[in-house]
Amino acid sequence: MGVVTQGVSTAAEVTDAEIIGRMHGNPAAFEAIFDRYYPAIHGYASRRLGRDLADDVAAETFLVAFDKWRRYDTAQDSARPWLYGIASNLIAGHERAEARRYRAFARAERLATAGANLDGDADQLAIRLDAEAVRGRLAAALHEIAPSDREVLLLVAWADLTGEEIARALEIPAGTVRSRLHRARKGLQVALGGADPTAVGRDFE
Repeated sequence: MGVVTQGVSTAAEVTDAEIIGRMHGNPAAFEAIFDRYYPAIHGYASRRLGRDLADDVAAETFLVAFDKWRRYDTAQDSARPWLYGIASNLIAGHERAEARRYRAFARAERLATAGANLDGDADQLAIRLDAEAVRGRLAAALHEIAPSDREVLLLVAWADLTGEEIARALEIPAGTVRSRLHRARKGLQVALGGADPTAVGRDFE
């Protein structure tokens, strides 16, 4: 007969708020938050800034979170929006680096198209050039979007946050999230010649 346990939460069932609450007596409990979210935060920062800066941004995100854990609202079970909000603030400090990254993608598309090797399989060449063109147009379009609108768009596309989570992350009203997302999507769609603006989520790996 199996053993039934009561009142014991498995690691997967313990909420972020519970973990942070335990830090009052055991600050080392924060390691569980780090383990849960570091890969995602690093991946998001990498898409925004490139891998080198992502290492610094991701590490600093968790240093800031650890420093401010006593301010965390434990009524919120998930710390995910909170962490992305910290990361977003840090990324904003690297706006020039992000702009350079988008320009580099746009230049790479132009160079790849101009200097394409016309030998080999024509279908594969067409696929590669099309992918580079889409990436280049995305980069150029993202560079033109207002930073505040771009932030919301990328938190949806690359962090997979909901509107409510973005409102928490950026500490703005839900209505502001919706209006910024609408403007960003509209601007991106125009820049892409009517193409699906959600394609932004499939590039810049």
